[in-house]
Amino acid sequence: MNVTPLALHSPRALRDVLRTHGWEETLAETAARGIGTTAFHVTGLDQGAIEALVPFAGSLGLEVLTGDSWAIVAGSRSRLSALARPWSVPQALAEMATALGLGLPTEPAREWSTARGPVALEHPVLLGILNVTPDSFSDGGRFLDPEAALLQTAALLEQGASIIDVGGESTRPGRTTEVPLDEELRRVIPIVRRLLQEFPDLMISVDTVKAGVARAALDAGAAIINDVSALRLDPAMAATVTAGHAGVILMHSRGSILEIASYTHADYAGDVVGAVLAELRQAVSHAVQAGVSAEAIVLDPGFGFSKTVDQNMLLLDQLTSLQSLGRPVLVGPSRKRFLGSATGLAVEDRDRATAAACALAYERGARLFRVHAVASVRETLALVEAVGELS
Repeated sequence: MNVTPLALHSPRALRDVLRTHGWEETLAETAARGIGTTAFHVTGLDQGAIEALVPFAGSLGLEVLTGDSWAIVAGSRSRLSALARPWSVPQALAEMATALGLGLPTEPAREWSTARGPVALEHPVLLGILNVTPDSFSDGGRFLDPEAALLQTAALLEQGASIIDVGGESTRPGRTTEVPLDEELRRVIPIVRRLLQEFPDLMISVDTVKAGVARAALDAGAAIINDVSALRLDPAMAATVTAGHAGVILMHSRGSILEIASYTHADYAGDVVGAVLAELRQAVSHAVQAGVSAEAIVLDPGFGFSKTVDQNMLLLDQLTSLQSLGRPVLVGPSRKRFLGSATGLAVEDRDRATAAACALAYERGARLFRVHAVASVRETLALVEAVGELS
């Protein structure tokens, strides 16, 4: 007899063992994901629901901890799925079962729909950052000239970027004035045109909260709109994305464009993960109701935006929770101040920490990565993917 512990941080160990016993690959993958464990924190329960939960969840083989109006329920995904059936649980648990079903991780999307065709997500997708601003926190002023932007784009593509993310308005902390529409158009649109002139098949994302910039960028050939306000700040943005059949990145943030990188709105009542989930779910619902295709949506938890250092760390650790929203996850930790707080390093020295953060995010379900230094992230993710084979 031989007893071997299996690591459950990814489905690979279980899947591979089942394959050695003759299981078909798809069946082995499904079973491995079903055995994988997860937990839920449930609040707002009345006493009747708690009294019904403890024996019923116990009968399913789930672990339950309870307190005054709250519970933690943990176990395998397959057993939690049995609890997430409002038609088969005690009546007192029907509402919780519905909410639990919405919170269970979904199968990851295989591609992302954009104005220039689908982006495959079987492997990590890297977005190279091209800031055409005079005041971005890391590289402001370096790529204002179209030819300088062209050279940087060529370098990013050489390093492994699939998408170039062009931004004409800085979101760095401490800004006091917004960039006017005409000025942002002047910065961004000539760059988009010049890049596509040189690289006709290039996939370009434009980082903007202004529908006027988004519309002009899509007309110039951009494929994706990266809205750091998740369509909050311009009521015309959703219609613009829909009309242009664009891919869209909905990033979590709070407040105005001048506030989003500050701590002004960083009070999450002790539950930053739950709040980010709820607000991103609302953003997706708003976008879809406005006509945006669900297949066009990618979600970004907004590291460094309206979050303290500790909140960013917790959100990174719990990033798997975003899988319950059913859309691909993009992260943008590149050179952010929470990495500087953890490492003690200046902005220009944070690329190794960025690569490590991306590796942690990949293991927690992220598949798109917006970064300044593409090569180091590409190499890091190649190793993580080879070890984990999570998809």
